Amino acid sequence: MDIKQLHYFIAVSEQRNFSKAAERLHISQPSLSNAIKKLEQEIGSPLLERNTRNLQLTEAGELLFERAKVIVKNMEVLKIEMDEVIVHGTRDITIGVMESIKHWLPKVIANYKKDYPQMKIHLVDILGSKRVKKSLKSYKTHLIITNQLMDDPELEVQTLYEERLVAVLPLHHPLARKETLTISDISEEPFIISTEGFQTRHDILTMFEKAGENINIQFEIERFETAVSLVREQLGITILPENYLQGPTAKTIVKKEIEGANLSRNVYLVSLKNRHLPLAIRQLLKDILHSFENKML
Repeated sequence: MDIKQLHYFIAVSEQRNFSKAAERLHISQPSLSNAIKKLEQEIGSPLLERNTRNLQLTEAGELLFERAKVIVKNMEVLKIEMDEVIVHGTRDITIGVMESIKHWLPKVIANYKKDYPQMKIHLVDILGSKRVKKSLKSYKTHLIITNQLMDDPELEVQTLYEERLVAVLPLHHPLARKETLTISDISEEPFIISTEGFQTRHDILTMFEKAGENINIQFEIERFETAVSLVREQLGITILPENYLQGPTAKTIVKKEIEGANLSRNVYLVSLKNRHLPLAIRQLLKDILHSFENKML
């Protein structure tokens, strides 16, 4: 029994039709039929009921089908990991990031590169919980820094820090003169919020709901940069992580604390639990965790 035979058997089991399976595999139907017969001979048991209009799996066939899918998936993962180690070595790392990490991640990477100058680091935007899971499970990224709370047994989730969320207003907005704002103050304002699937959106909507206030959503966005641009043009207000509003951005808007809201979010470092990571990548993971020990931003 080899991997090719298992691929053939999985295709037949999923299609329940030899001609469709052969077409999917780009081989002739007689070749596929012979391969399955040979597999049955090696196992010593029929795997398919051929008497019915549609192919049906025998009890042995059902067992092999379930196990074969796991074996083939594991072989695909092994190929990726071996290619990573043998072909690429430990020269490349891909990190999924969100926007508010810009004030600290470059410092961590600068220190890391002193010990690992050969590493080529790819930083890619990964926003939204579905994208985080898909990116890690498809081996597109090694690590992801996100505020999306991941409840998935296949993922290793470690909390880095907590960051405060604040209201963001145009420079000359009437509310900009107030020391702090209440939820009631901003309930009638045109609001800019993240699209569905973002943790920050959920947190903001929950805040309004608990306060018994409505929210006047006028714009839905995916990137904080877009939200800030809309605020600058006086098209609405928003709520963003205070960490994002550092540097030049801070001079073009007004940020205000929301009284009694206690609005903050956790930031997590997420990786695929059972994935083998080369030593150099594991070291960067440790460096990121170490930089936030006993810290709250």
